[in-house]
Amino acid sequence: MILVVGATGMLGGEVCRQLTAKGETVRALVRPTSDPAKVAALKELGIETVAGDLRDPASLAAACRGVSAVITTVSAMPFSYVPGENDIRTTDTDGTAGLITAARAAGVSHFVYTSFSRNIDDPFPLRDAKRATEAILRASGMRYTILRPSCFMEVWLTLAVGFDAAGAKVTVYGTGEAGISYIGVPDVARFAVHSLDTPAAWNVALELGGPAAVSQTEAVRLFERVAGRSFEMTRVPADALAAQYEAATDPMQRSFAGLMMCVANGDPIDMAVTLQAIPVRLTSVEEYAQQVLGVAPVHV
Repeated sequence: MILVVGATGMLGGEVCRQLTAKGETVRALVRPTSDPAKVAALKELGIETVAGDLRDPASLAAACRGVSAVITTVSAMPFSYVPGENDIRTTDTDGTAGLITAARAAGVSHFVYTSFSRNIDDPFPLRDAKRATEAILRASGMRYTILRPSCFMEVWLTLAVGFDAAGAKVTVYGTGEAGISYIGVPDVARFAVHSLDTPAAWNVALELGGPAAVSQTEAVRLFERVAGRSFEMTRVPADALAAQYEAATDPMQRSFAGLMMCVANGDPIDMAVTLQAIPVRLTSVEEYAQQVLGVAPVHV
């Protein structure tokens, strides 16, 4: 039995789909407030759902009972964030630490945790929470895999952060020239699933990126080529990002500003060694653009 925490989220849901397609028995921790449609979709996959919350230790103990592995992708940011109630401290720090404690007490043998790339290392609340959780997991005595993905294409190449492919308008952070190893959510999920039975992925942090580092402006050019039209780019200078970070008083706002600064600085990941151990076919930015814009790929 594999427990997935964050199963109603984008990455967690994909992990669930891939695990069930592989024939694994899966249990999903879902909050009482989770979207009923997403919970129903999990049940349609044959997944056992159990009600619980990272802030409720008793529910975590029950969820971990009889489980051999835990995969967690959960975070309070951005969609579930409620200051003082469901935030970085209560969920990403204390809640995930409680999940590690519950898993260890239940005899879980393998714990897979989703963190940030090593290049996303300027201090900000969410980054600090993830690095602290990594340390707790390493000291837990359980076999672990820490997934450290670069920027998700499904987030950083979408309207959510100002990349409006449909409207052909894009916000670029900093100069836009630093390389970023954008990676697709399904690819990260594949690494999570493969890590369970791949010894090379045990007790290590896997730095995960796409097939090549692509700058923000290069990503725009790829989308332009696929769309057959020019995009309008608006640049946010690095000093403006720094000012936004300094002015932010809420941990979520400060974390968003910190992430934007890291994107401006770039996040290149060399995948050569990792792909030798876990041969996942990585989705390129151009392929993602074709998916988003509904354009059939051109095979040469």
